[in-house]
Amino acid sequence: MKSIQPWVFFSSAALITLFVSITILNQESARELFLSVQEFISNTFGWLYVLAVNIILFFVVYLGFSKYNTIRLGGKDSKPEFSTFAWLSMLFNAGIGLVLMFYSVAEPILHFSNPPYGEPGTLLAAKNALNISYLHWGFHGWTIYALMGLSIAFFSYNKGLPLGIRWVLYPLLGERLRGPIGHFIDTMAVVATMFGLATTLGLGIQHINSGLNHLFGLTESANVQVALIAIITLFATASVVSGIHKGIQALSKVASVMAIMLMAFMLIVGPTVFILSSLVQSSGYYIQSILSTGTWMEVYRGTDWMHSWTFFYWAWWFAWAPFVGLFIARISKGRTIKEFLLGVVVAPTAAIIAWMGIFGSTAFHIELFEGGGITEAVNEDIAKALFTLLEHFPMSYFSILFVVIAGIIFFVTSSDSGSLVIDFITSGGKEKTDVRLRIFWALMEGIVASVLVLGGGLIALQTGSLVTGLPVCILMLFVCYSILKALREEYNMLEKKARKKLKKRLKKQARSSVQLFVQKITHPRSAS
Repeated sequence: MKSIQPWVFFSSAALITLFVSITILNQESARELFLSVQEFISNTFGWLYVLAVNIILFFVVYLGFSKYNTIRLGGKDSKPEFSTFAWLSMLFNAGIGLVLMFYSVAEPILHFSNPPYGEPGTLLAAKNALNISYLHWGFHGWTIYALMGLSIAFFSYNKGLPLGIRWVLYPLLGERLRGPIGHFIDTMAVVATMFGLATTLGLGIQHINSGLNHLFGLTESANVQVALIAIITLFATASVVSGIHKGIQALSKVASVMAIMLMAFMLIVGPTVFILSSLVQSSGYYIQSILSTGTWMEVYRGTDWMHSWTFFYWAWWFAWAPFVGLFIARISKGRTIKEFLLGVVVAPTAAIIAWMGIFGSTAFHIELFEGGGITEAVNEDIAKALFTLLEHFPMSYFSILFVVIAGIIFFVTSSDSGSLVIDFITSGGKEKTDVRLRIFWALMEGIVASVLVLGGGLIALQTGSLVTGLPVCILMLFVCYSILKALREEYNMLEKKARKKLKKRLKKQARSSVQLFVQKITHPRSAS
């Protein structure tokens, strides 16, 4: 196929196939291997993840308030391709939508019942639980996406480079990126995207399986989940074939509307005043403590709580950065840097605070004032958390069905967005590629997610993110310097052009004034 970039396509496909084969042939030993790898990376590089996400957070905040924030992606005359609602819907659904449903109740309750510090089940534990949940899903993670997306979009739309991951280092490595170095970066990006996406799909399918168990008594097992992945992957394949403007955009809008309806439903039928009060308090506390909570490392406690939580999350965000960053770049042409950062960082974080605040606060109210029941369900199976919560309120059958349908749509949008992005990378940045390649990558995502589910469940999913997120983490520290260097040069060039234009206009005005003055002297009547 002429549309593929052979070194990247075949290298990444071979690496992914090798992993799939080894895991299938050694399912019993795979879990032990995943556990040991996860422990090694967490113990050795956990500090790097925490340091990196905070560096990126402050760097992106600096860009948002800097003189560069007026630069428009695609040039000053470029116009957005999508409406603001469609743009926000697509970037949110691609970035986090599916798994947010999985953890919306489970994570706050787990931190409430098994906190990293303090007494469990108390009012203080509830306060800290939402704060930790916001940390894992809020500003830190979205700035990772924003940095990658902004860099890809700028180098593609403003500098004329292909739409790909390797080019974010162009100011540092130049034309050498067209050779083995660039092929290596893109190959690692494909592998990271594949495993990051498979992690999300694997967690999401557990959520969908649990919902179907609640509704129809469908057995919860790895085999059933693999069958569900296969079925939904077929829908995702059909969507990715239709492209961004039809399948992905339409489904993202539907998923966003359904999420808004779910939040409104819970706000109305739940303890409304308690939820609103909790939202105000928890969001304020999150903003106040973002630095201290974001740099906490449990160093002096001698515990390893962060291995399964914060380190996993940061690795997960990094593993997803090539995929989500490139997808966001593709749909963001025509936005200024300021508008881009508000849309990619502030808007999703606000949505997440509202989502987790509403569902988490409702769960806390049940635990603290209504006799409980959520904690036991979560500790038994976190995939059941949201459904157990909905059973406490009217029309639970229909609300659970609604959640399952929304989860399937989120699954499809995540899968087809990922397939499209991997297709971009392996084709060298071409947006129009052979449809067979999109089908291949969509099916491969389903296979990898299935293998991770079979080869160790959640442990396998976490390990996949930890391993693939590490090289991306290191890459993005270099991206900070690369994009800053490029933006500085772009700003100086625009300033130079503006000064030349102003100088030319002033000269023209001065020439006209002189001509008018001379005309008044030599021909006073005609001048008047």
